Amino acid sequence: MAKALPQRWDLDVLFPGGSESAEFRTFLGELEGDIASLQARIEQTDLALNEKNTFLGVVEKVQSIGVRVRQAGAYISCLSAQNVKDEQAKLLGGRVKTISATFGAALTGWEEKLVNIEESAWKALLADEDLQPIAFVLEERRRRAQEKLPPEQEVLANDLAVDGYHAWQDLYNAVVGRMSIEIELDGEVKQLSVGQASNLMSHPDRSVRAQAFAKWQEAWGKETELCAQALNHLGGFRLALYRHRGWDSVLREPLDIGRMQEKTLDAMWQAIDNRKDRLVAYLERKAKLLGIEKLSWYDVSAPVGNTHKKVSYDEAAEMIVHHFNRFNPNMASFAQQAFDEAWIEAEDRPGKRPGGFCTSFPVSKQSRVFMTYAGSASNVSTLAHELGHAYHQQVMWDLPPLAQNYAMNVAETASTFAEMILADAAVKNAANDDERLVLLEDKLQSVVAFFMNIHARFLFEKNFYEQRKNGLVSAAELDRLMLEAQETAFKGALTEYEPHFWASKLHFYITSYPFYNFPYTFGYLFSMSVYARALAEGESFADKYDALLQDTGRLMVEDLAKKHLGEDMTTVDFWQAAVDLAVADIEEFLRLTEEA
Repeated sequence: MAKALPQRWDLDVLFPGGSESAEFRTFLGELEGDIASLQARIEQTDLALNEKNTFLGVVEKVQSIGVRVRQAGAYISCLSAQNVKDEQAKLLGGRVKTISATFGAALTGWEEKLVNIEESAWKALLADEDLQPIAFVLEERRRRAQEKLPPEQEVLANDLAVDGYHAWQDLYNAVVGRMSIEIELDGEVKQLSVGQASNLMSHPDRSVRAQAFAKWQEAWGKETELCAQALNHLGGFRLALYRHRGWDSVLREPLDIGRMQEKTLDAMWQAIDNRKDRLVAYLERKAKLLGIEKLSWYDVSAPVGNTHKKVSYDEAAEMIVHHFNRFNPNMASFAQQAFDEAWIEAEDRPGKRPGGFCTSFPVSKQSRVFMTYAGSASNVSTLAHELGHAYHQQVMWDLPPLAQNYAMNVAETASTFAEMILADAAVKNAANDDERLVLLEDKLQSVVAFFMNIHARFLFEKNFYEQRKNGLVSAAELDRLMLEAQETAFKGALTEYEPHFWASKLHFYITSYPFYNFPYTFGYLFSMSVYARALAEGESFADKYDALLQDTGRLMVEDLAKKHLGEDMTTVDFWQAAVDLAVADIEEFLRLTEEA
């Protein structure tokens, strides 16, 4: 790595010209034409889907169009993230949403045909060797179609959602895009993007953190009325649709998307709650180390210890490749390719969207990673995390497109597993106790995030929907619900919380996935179980790991755990073992800081 690695991603290799790309517009035009042809084919009254060759022909068209819709959506998400003021990208995003809705309508018509296939003929089709790789997905689609509204009503709801439901997410993105947070740093007043200001919450200087938090709250406080409008109407749309479908639980959709049972989710939260006292002990010790009586919200991500060196992007890349290689050479060579071929947007500059993500381009069989890299240990973890997502998709490319659609909870398993490889190796190879403490503390920040912060989001969202059933929820009431959820999830361990978190957190506004929270904790703990198995089995587990990832798009999560780990994840005991692995790091942290 003698030559400095690129920190801006290469999108031109996908579609040259960015939001002005003529090639992308041609791509969209051809996609629109193919969707129209698919719709016309599905609407033919003599379409005999119970006949194998006809069925296979339609499935092939569905898969071909599906990967291109994903490609288009991924490209738009990259354009919008790298420059929140790119107006052309916003316009193209509207067109892609319409394309997605049109394709969704075609799929609804196709699913109606699946429902109408006589049961014995259906079983015969799924038993066919050519359809075995996607039999689970086809069965799932047919079942879901049976549980929804009549097709013409689902199509109408889908079409109306483009300028209704999904538009509220666009409003949130517009709010973030126009925001600028003024911070005084090193005697100089700077205008920072939301993403840059967020990074200051982990600054070693408490006065900088406090200032950043105050300015953050002030900036978001000015936007709460708009955000409350968006959140209320997103929630209202979902509740109305669920009501018409006859669904009585707001968790039904996210659990179905995650291919998991509610008792699995309940068992997970119970196992976490059983050990919350140890997290409180960690937060109390951290406050003592920072020389304060009790932590505030902006202290949770503060670094501790005496080693606070920044890690350059090239150094981070070298660390990631090295530690991936010790587990699985395929992961290491893949990560190296991502760094070398500019698959990662890491540059710290204004105008970028906050946060990090990984998105995949199935036509090109490539992925892209987005983040803002500022050199912190947390940034290194995020980089490894997103590359874990990318590797997950990499092992899926040879499967049929319909079998590649894995849910977010198992997606977070791969990303957190990658993060864990790096964090665990770093702690074990620390030069001294001071360095070990710093690295261990960074791991524990993730534990707090998954067990407390994410739990607060989950509790807030459940309570929000209960109130939303009775009418609009005011911004002030949303603040109250957020504070209540945070105090409950953190067991009162903090002296100050973030009331506007419901407004500032992107995940509450993502229309593709309600309850975009518990899958992170699921993924973290499931990856703990997988990682423990990897440590026990050594190098031989690398191939088993790839096989597990390949099954994530074609099994219920309970069946995934049973098949690859021999475990029952509906029990508290399964999750407790994983929680206790995380808690072991807390005990080590407390031991290292006994004299504090």
